[in-house]
Amino acid sequence: MATIRCYYEVLSVTKTASDDEIKKSYRKLAGKHHPDRNPGDEAAVALFKEAAEAFDVLSNPDKRSRYDRFGHAGVQGAAGGGRAGGFGDVGDIFEAFGDMFGDMLGGGGGGRRGGGSRGRRGNSLQTSLTVELLDAAVGCTREIEIDKNVSCITCKGTGAKPGTKPTKCDYCNGKGQVIQSQGFFRVQTTCPACRGQGDVVRDKCVDCRGTKVVSRSSKLEVKVPAGIDNGMQLCLRGEGEPGEGGGPPGDLYVDVRVKSHPLFERDGKHLTCEVPITFAQAALGTELDIPILTGKHHIAVPAGTQPGEILRLRGQGMPDVQGGARGDLHVQFDVEVPKKLSKKQEELLRQLAELDDKQVSAHRKSFFESVTEFFGTSKQEE
Repeated sequence: MATIRCYYEVLSVTKTASDDEIKKSYRKLAGKHHPDRNPGDEAAVALFKEAAEAFDVLSNPDKRSRYDRFGHAGVQGAAGGGRAGGFGDVGDIFEAFGDMFGDMLGGGGGGRRGGGSRGRRGNSLQTSLTVELLDAAVGCTREIEIDKNVSCITCKGTGAKPGTKPTKCDYCNGKGQVIQSQGFFRVQTTCPACRGQGDVVRDKCVDCRGTKVVSRSSKLEVKVPAGIDNGMQLCLRGEGEPGEGGGPPGDLYVDVRVKSHPLFERDGKHLTCEVPITFAQAALGTELDIPILTGKHHIAVPAGTQPGEILRLRGQGMPDVQGGARGDLHVQFDVEVPKKLSKKQEELLRQLAELDDKQVSAHRKSFFESVTEFFGTSKQEE
């Protein structure tokens, strides 16, 4: 598996770089490694894609925040096995960022070259999924249901009434692009009449009203990888809305929320479990069965354990979603002080206090002892 470079390193910017600095660096790299300037150079294409992936993440505040917190795992499409940017080919990059560069990317309009429309990628969708901590620890499969646009069956995605078909756009003569001159510059833009499709629908389909799509409820299986953390995002490639003009479908992004657990507190891949013990157990030592992710684990509590002291169990935490070493379980001991004591317990503790030569509070009388003493005093006064 190829190593993914740090996105800040790819764009040669610092982690405090502004949006303008990130955009400027990306424009420079995209121009340098553009396929039209490096025909047949696969290495240049790879660098072109890498820069686009880095820009896709660092130019988006939400993605950048997750990347800063979790690294590549925070923005990686784990379900689809792809990278954060998800660019299958150079055409996807032109579609996403081509308008930033105009003619620099081979003719403007998202990098469409030649006469005609290349097709537009479908819209990506976003949803959320909540899983239990124990499921996140081993990985699981969950079914989700979403409403999304799908290609209309009645018109077969043409938008035209059955028996008719779209006609060539008169405005751009079917090319999907129009050329405008601005001084010395010649700018190619998407046709406003057909939106780059090259054709228009005169007689619209009654089911989709010419939109080519209809809304449908879809059920999908989501594979949640072991070790996923709260706030990470999965990507289901091609499960977004259909593309136009033969373009690829969009993706479905699933934001994952991992529920808190009553026994374990999570910090990345490490877990903390608070275990209550008595003063006697802390002072003399004991053996206990404590909970771990897979069941229970037998531990020895050493004599003289202090309140808040931590015992580390290596490899008993969460797995690393990127395949690294498993985290640890930190067992934190909470020495409990009893609020109520039996008469025998109080006697023994007072003896211990005398041995330690420690001053303690006097014996507290019960309410009824105080009442009896009060009435006895009152009779003597009479």
